[in-house]
Amino acid sequence: MKIKTIFYLFIFLGVGCILNLSCSKDENTSPEPESREEEEVPNPVPNDDIITEDPTEEEVKVEFLNANLTYDGYVLINDAGKNRVYIMDKEATILHEWSLSNNIGNDVVLLPDGRLLASLEADDPLIAFGGKGGKIQFVDKDSRIDWNFEYATEDYITHHDVEILPNGNVIALVWERMPVESAQELGWVSEVDIFTEAVIEINPSTDEIVWEWHAWDHLIQDKDDTKTNYGSVSDNPQLIDINYNSEQEDGDIMHANGIAYDEINDLIYISVNFYHEVWVIDHSTSTEQAASSAGGTLGKGGNLVYRFGNPGAYKNDAGERLFHNNHFPNLLDGGDLLIFVNMMQGMEQSAVYELDLPDGLDLRAKENNEPTVTWSFTDPDLYSPKVSGAVLLPNGNTMITEGDFGVWEVTPDGEVVWKFSAPGFFWRAYHYDKNAPGLTSLGL
Repeated sequence: MKIKTIFYLFIFLGVGCILNLSCSKDENTSPEPESREEEEVPNPVPNDDIITEDPTEEEVKVEFLNANLTYDGYVLINDAGKNRVYIMDKEATILHEWSLSNNIGNDVVLLPDGRLLASLEADDPLIAFGGKGGKIQFVDKDSRIDWNFEYATEDYITHHDVEILPNGNVIALVWERMPVESAQELGWVSEVDIFTEAVIEINPSTDEIVWEWHAWDHLIQDKDDTKTNYGSVSDNPQLIDINYNSEQEDGDIMHANGIAYDEINDLIYISVNFYHEVWVIDHSTSTEQAASSAGGTLGKGGNLVYRFGNPGAYKNDAGERLFHNNHFPNLLDGGDLLIFVNMMQGMEQSAVYELDLPDGLDLRAKENNEPTVTWSFTDPDLYSPKVSGAVLLPNGNTMITEGDFGVWEVTPDGEVVWKFSAPGFFWRAYHYDKNAPGLTSLGL
């Protein structure tokens, strides 16, 4: 096996730098893996004025473990640890880098027109859980801000992930504060404010929120029969048990971290890290219907139309738990879904699953609702307790982001053919073909 390793070492000159140089810097079973996701905003310095450096100021390592099987594409690296977003080739040569106005709020993706869609941190975020955002931007190739949307108060904030819809609107995850008194009226058993999930859809032309869904409209509990949402959790898998994480001391009981849009079926997939599952909701509803249990194409309003990963989250004894913390629900063209599972049962080891979702996404009480694992990959060296994800490459390989390490490329047979590693904290890496429209728009 031919191994090619490239080291980049940066040495800072000057006596002061030499003397002072320093570097700074998201429970419990899963199957064994098989062999085979009109406020003017100041613009940052234009891109032409940026001195593009290699990915870090320290050692970067690239390994071609089997160059013949490595896919020759470009990679967008999102290093949330160093607040850097850049396009590189497989040799880790940087081809384009942006300068962002604020710290990364996790997701930054390249659009076909060459702009970035970026989730960034607000100037002064008042809800400060990991993955906090509050600011969404379109950023052009020269790092100029084309659109800036701010959604951050002490009661709500966008966070983690954003996605552009075919109509040009943007959907985003939101944390919403529910005061403890209101939560206890819904059967919450603890003594802290809670932060539940929402999804908003924004029209960038008007900054209007044109659709929204709120988890707090779909809660159930089995602790207090004097409350209006009292019922059997196991008999109602379409509803969310408010007390599943009742011991979460900071009130961040759900901690969604990823969102995906199914254009064919008009559905939204939400990765819910602290419930260890993925929720699916119907986007064909109106906002009013999304707050109810009726309406929309599927007739279920804003109730969950499907959920998977952890049947214990709705007290279902049928089905085997798949996830122990999960990131990046990545829908594939054929209808399957890739997802990064941060922990395997009893192990500090991560895995990637490709899942065959059932036709119709039928959700039944006290029945096995879990999808089939059609491919998986793990390795004793693959472990990140936070962030991470996987994307499918055109040649059938899978590119895996390991948040605390870098990026892997593996074949369908599980052979590791390429690795990129560097000091950093890598949210996701996205693949782009060399002739992708977004890269053409960048002049690459």
